[in-house]
Amino acid sequence: MPIDDADLMYQRDAVGAALRRGLVTGWQQRAYTDADIRRTTDALQALKSDDVLGRLRVAGFTLNPYVGEEQPEIEQSCSTCMYYESHRRYCNLPELKLGVEPQWSCVLWRI
Repeated sequence: MPIDDADLMYQRDAVGAALRRGLVTGWQQRAYTDADIRRTTDALQALKSDDVLGRLRVAGFTLNPYVGEEQPEIEQSCSTCMYYESHRRYCNLPELKLGVEPQWSCVLWRI
């Protein structure tokens, strides 16, 4: 069942508040290889569908774009990810399906 805009706004607010309060996430473990992507998506799939904080932890969400030493010219933010729906500010990655802000980032970012 699709999430309506009001629920997405509420979800974004709750996620942002959790991250601002210092929720510890696995943002350092970037998922660049197939094995890392599989490890992360398997861990996400093992969570209950309503475990939003768990999804944030496993997916390594941050409030700001990630810029790595390996490619400092690439800023990894939700707004530049292939799963981001800009008109809804929504991550459509099947394992996440979260309301997100464009400047946030996660370890599963893809161009």
